[in-house]
Amino acid sequence: MYLRSDERGPAMTNRLALRIALFGGAAVILFAVLFFRLWLLQVLDGEKYLAEAKNNRTHSYRVSAPRGEILDRNGKVLVANRTSLALQVNPRKLPEDPAQRRAELSRLAALTHSGLRHVRRTMHEELKLAPAAPVTLRQDVGHYLVYYLQENQDRFPGVETQRVFVRDYPDGALGAHIIGSVGEIEEDQLKEPRYRGLQPGDRIGQSGVEDTYDRFLRGKPGLTRVQVDAFGEPTPNGHLLTKPPSPGDSLKLSIDEKVQVAGEAALAERGLPGGFIAMDVHTGEILGMGSFPTFEPALFTRPLTQNQVDETYLNPTAPLLDRVTNGLYPTGSTFKLITAIAALESGKLSLGEVIDDPGQLEIGGQIFKNAGEAANGAVSLVQALEVSSDVFFYTLGDRMWNTGALQHWARALGIGRPTGIDLPVEDETLLPSQHWRNQLYKEGGTDRPWSAGDNVQLATGQGDLQTNPLQMAVAYATLANGGTVVTPHVGKEIDDPVGRVVKEFDPKPRRHVHIDPEYRAAILEGLHDAAQNGGGTSFDVFGDFPIPVAGKTGTAQRPPHLDQSWYGVLAPYPNPRIVTFVTMEEGGFGAESAAPAAKKILEAYFAGRLAKEAGSAEGEG
Repeated sequence: MYLRSDERGPAMTNRLALRIALFGGAAVILFAVLFFRLWLLQVLDGEKYLAEAKNNRTHSYRVSAPRGEILDRNGKVLVANRTSLALQVNPRKLPEDPAQRRAELSRLAALTHSGLRHVRRTMHEELKLAPAAPVTLRQDVGHYLVYYLQENQDRFPGVETQRVFVRDYPDGALGAHIIGSVGEIEEDQLKEPRYRGLQPGDRIGQSGVEDTYDRFLRGKPGLTRVQVDAFGEPTPNGHLLTKPPSPGDSLKLSIDEKVQVAGEAALAERGLPGGFIAMDVHTGEILGMGSFPTFEPALFTRPLTQNQVDETYLNPTAPLLDRVTNGLYPTGSTFKLITAIAALESGKLSLGEVIDDPGQLEIGGQIFKNAGEAANGAVSLVQALEVSSDVFFYTLGDRMWNTGALQHWARALGIGRPTGIDLPVEDETLLPSQHWRNQLYKEGGTDRPWSAGDNVQLATGQGDLQTNPLQMAVAYATLANGGTVVTPHVGKEIDDPVGRVVKEFDPKPRRHVHIDPEYRAAILEGLHDAAQNGGGTSFDVFGDFPIPVAGKTGTAQRPPHLDQSWYGVLAPYPNPRIVTFVTMEEGGFGAESAAPAAKKILEAYFAGRLAKEAGSAEGEG
């Protein structure tokens, strides 16, 4: 219809037209974006989101792998596996109502003898690292708890149990410090490259060879995937995938069970803190090694009670401490072998030289006396080792006090430096020297610089010396084999699950040192006389031992403790195959505690030969 100009409304202004145009343009752009997004979801990413939707209807369960067995050198099983029940919580199945959720977790905490705070902290830590994984609250739960949960499922939604493998120890605590323990991986360990791919709740070696050889022992977990309904419950015939776990490889140790049993029994019989080691002098293979008191590795297969924590970690006798690799002690007269090599090789003593031993020696106004104030008269090196003349070795220490020769040879033989043993912890020891004490004096850590008296003390294994049976065994082995500083080790080989050898361990020597064969023979002769000649310091123990040996007693002063007992022995003499070292804290004279223990270890090692010789003697009779 046509309208006259006076009947028309007011004309649209330019500003209003612009607003309408902008609004319409924005609407078109918004529609275009929405259309493009829908097209992107439906066409380009459709398959991706379809797959994710399907994944929401499936649950994957990680199946733990059994760890490889640990065997002795003859194939005797030292560590195996057994099945255990793990208590787990699926957070997605817990009640959504906060009050109901708290009530269930409180009931669960009471059942597992832990606190609500502990349960929540465990769940928080594990879910932070693996949001979709069930949370393991406790390993090795009893069947009574499983039955209770099954009977009261309506009160514990989301709580389930799963069968897992845990370590089993047929011989209890035997070899505990060598074997070590297994435990759940910790948060900081998950960041380490060696544990890449592991998840919270996975179990790894935490100490001993379980740690060192974890990558071989651990195995690979399996996977089970099932289809679930909207409530997260498995559907009938919903099994989608099963990938079985791959068991870990077995570790064969160089340990001889007979030697290990004999050594641990000898320590336990005396009941004093101490340690022992028996090692092949040519290869560095450790045949037995133990520390007393010891611990039960099986304790770590389940949560510890507070009493167990106190007994294990806070016990003043330190049962977790391996006194062979981590003890820090003066060695007493067992160090004299090292002093003899240093004096001979540095030219401060000649073979056949005689030194007068009146029972005491004065140096710088200080009197140094023999043990028991004995006076041995004129003695050569062989005789000095036989009767353990302190004055003889005090004299050698005085001759070398400002030359560094004693420290040079002690360090060359392995004292005060890492041995390279294939165990994860080896404490730093101390070989006192002129440089060390003078620097300590400069820093205000002591009241005097180095003096001749310090070297005199070191020459007899006293003073500030802090070493252990492992380093002393390496030093004695070096003399026995003619100068090769072996790398001590307990790992012998890795075998796959069907028994095939996958890898053998034969570590190279640390270094070679030159020891004059004449010097070696003289020192071994002195040690042999000390053990099996009538005047020797350990004749009462080894005088009737049918196999020739070369041994040295040591009685170390260790204030405020009573004297510490030491014994080092090489057998058979004159071409040794094995070195054995024993020490016992507050055990008194070397021949009183340590030497009898060493004899029992050698009896186990030479059992076959001793039985054969005994049979021959009976036949002749």
